[in-house]
Amino acid sequence: MVTEELARRFGVRFKRHRSHARVCEVSRPLPGVDRIVLAEPGSFMNASGGPVSALRAFYKTSVDRIVVVHDDLDLPFGTLRIKSGGGSGGHNGLKSLSASLGDPGYIRVRVGIGRPLGRMDPADYVLRPFGSAERTALDPLVNRAADAVEDVLAHGLEAAQNAFNS
Repeated sequence: MVTEELARRFGVRFKRHRSHARVCEVSRPLPGVDRIVLAEPGSFMNASGGPVSALRAFYKTSVDRIVVVHDDLDLPFGTLRIKSGGGSGGHNGLKSLSASLGDPGYIRVRVGIGRPLGRMDPADYVLRPFGSAERTALDPLVNRAADAVEDVLAHGLEAAQNAFNS
């Protein structure tokens, strides 16, 4: 949802890429930024490392210039946190990315979805549709996460962390 919002803001459309991802390139999107490549892996999140690694090789970029937006069970719904590197926290998509890239040093925009209530399996929880209360808060959350990505790109990790991790 966040990459779709960024594509909308930049006025670009996703196209299929040979890396098994949907990709769009944005030239001169922000002051001081030459190019942004938005990508949505065509695989399940748990296997997203392969497409991201292929894109990294294709665009010849370093791991520390990759920004990954992902859901996070350990943050309350609606909370955003930005960080660089770290472990997977049990997130299979992050495990796949770190293994395929050979380095966990990418930037992460973590979007809190909270933990399931009761005994619901976390795997079922992350795959279920958002509830009505969550849907109401979703548009502002997606916009704020897109703002956070833009801030990372335009002003750097530390400035974005100061603005969004409070």
